[in-house]
Amino acid sequence: MPITTVCLDADDTLWHNETIFRLSQKRFVDLLSDHAEEPVMMDRLAQIERRNLRLYGYGVKGFTLSMIETAMELCDGEAPAHIVREILAAGREMLNHPVEPLPGVDEAINELAARYRLILITKGDLIDQERKLAASGLGEHFSAVEIVSEKDRSTYTRIFQRHGLRPEQTAMAGNSMKSDVIPPIEAGAWGIHIPYHITWAHELADAPEGHARYVTLSHISELPDWVQHIV
Repeated sequence: MPITTVCLDADDTLWHNETIFRLSQKRFVDLLSDHAEEPVMMDRLAQIERRNLRLYGYGVKGFTLSMIETAMELCDGEAPAHIVREILAAGREMLNHPVEPLPGVDEAINELAARYRLILITKGDLIDQERKLAASGLGEHFSAVEIVSEKDRSTYTRIFQRHGLRPEQTAMAGNSMKSDVIPPIEAGAWGIHIPYHITWAHELADAPEGHARYVTLSHISELPDWVQHIV
């Protein structure tokens, strides 16, 4: 059946995100270089981030709090004030970072919006994601925006039902195999993987190779043509 609705991820699909987090991680490592080796720091930060996801959710604010908590642990509960100030400053800079669509995004979204209903489905902090969407200049192309705490099968099922979508005529495209590809396939839709050059470890998952509704594209510019030829 032809696709009637295209759902799109935001971070690292429409604009840069993980590269900004990686820059802040490098700043964090430099700040605490006298207290631990880099592998130890990164492993502890990753553990604390995973533990805190259920409390803080995804996004810059939770990441900043996790960096502060990691610093406290690495400094035996007495992280110097200047380190905490620098971590908070890094978080503010991330929240104010300019948003620029990735190459080819503007053209692809314009082409898709002329033919299909577009829905943005993204995880993260509500205020920050709304800010990025407004700054990107892409918001007017989407008939709906869903900012969710998690992307799993039940999330997609609820979204499809809320918007009256037939899963078999719906495609979800994004960079995360774990969040943007596997769950929508489980909910009955198409899952289109558009890789970004780096992926957060928490978003890694095995590709559903061989599944009839799984597709991988090398670039978002290929998406309009692919959708058009699904009949």
